[in-house]
Amino acid sequence: MPLPQEFHDIAARVNNWGRWGADDEIGTLNLITDEVVRAAAATVRSGRRIPLALPLRQDGVQTGMIPGRVNPLHTMTAINQEIFGPGTVATSDDAVTMGLQAATHWDGLTHVSHSGRLYNNRPAGAVTAHAGATVLGIEKATPITSRGVLLDVARAHGTDLLPGGHAVTPEDLDAAEELAGTTVRAGDIVLVRTGQLRHYLAGDRQAYAFPSPGLSLRTPEWFHARDVAAVANDTLTFEIFPPEIEDLWMPVHALDLVEMGMLQGQNWNLEELAAACAEEGRYSFFLSAMAEPFVGGSGTPVAPVAVL
Repeated sequence: MPLPQEFHDIAARVNNWGRWGADDEIGTLNLITDEVVRAAAATVRSGRRIPLALPLRQDGVQTGMIPGRVNPLHTMTAINQEIFGPGTVATSDDAVTMGLQAATHWDGLTHVSHSGRLYNNRPAGAVTAHAGATVLGIEKATPITSRGVLLDVARAHGTDLLPGGHAVTPEDLDAAEELAGTTVRAGDIVLVRTGQLRHYLAGDRQAYAFPSPGLSLRTPEWFHARDVAAVANDTLTFEIFPPEIEDLWMPVHALDLVEMGMLQGQNWNLEELAAACAEEGRYSFFLSAMAEPFVGGSGTPVAPVAVL
């Protein structure tokens, strides 16, 4: 179905095209300034480091629902091979084939388009079969290190896991922000916990994929108002799936990536972080989530680390 007027109205309110110049290719990452990073570093108290990435494995989160997005296929290309002759140092090498968005990842600004356009009014045709993203590629992303804020929506609802049909609303984000005891500010990276990943960690990939709680059509305005630099969560689809408006697929992707120029992450493991934040009574931390610079990539694997 055509994008409804409600979508276009929200798009007009969150649009960042031209905000950082006509040539900008990094969108809201512009909000991560030197001052923001210095303030983020000041949140480190204990030095406790919590990894947020899923292991890259052949029986990963992908079920075949998304065509071409294959779990990592790991192959040994050399095993204890004495390549410089008998008795020399032996080497082992390996290779991997995988979707760049197969596991814990960032969606790049060319991951989706709408109405023939990408972020900052670039043509969708700039994504090509041979070169990939000729503009806005994930390699353009600047270092993604900032203050992270965990908005534990599940905990704010008094549960470990939101139901599959739960659309996370701005009111949910407000409640999680109040629980966190901090205010989301410009340049922050927001991590939204639904608890959905618990299905996958328990061995049920299908339940993890569908149905899934996720961000609602109303949340991009919440992030835009606070000048958030990037958003990630613990689901396969990021936004609620199936969609909250029948036959309106991936509208939050389009608003975040195309209109705002804001990276979004999926399949982040927030379980250990949520427990640590609850234990320590604080929900902000230093977050390192560097994008692997795949030239022309529309997304990238990431191994984020929160430092408390």
